[in-house]
Amino acid sequence: MISFEKLWKLMEQRNITTYRLREQCGFDNKAIRRLKANENTETKTLNKICAFLNCRIEDIMEYIPEE
Repeated sequence: MISFEKLWKLMEQRNITTYRLREQCGFDNKAIRRLKANENTETKTLNKICAFLNCRIEDIMEYIPEE
């Protein structure tokens, strides 16, 4: 499973709200819901997030093996 828990922690550390992320990156509510639910997300979405947060992909997501 891919987890975006790192994204939410990074945003919290930087005091960035989901509203600001959505507005700055041009996302709709559906994209934010998919991220919160750890669902499929387009690579262009991930690219926009990394560019906005000035971070690497491994700073916002991780692979967690399912048992």
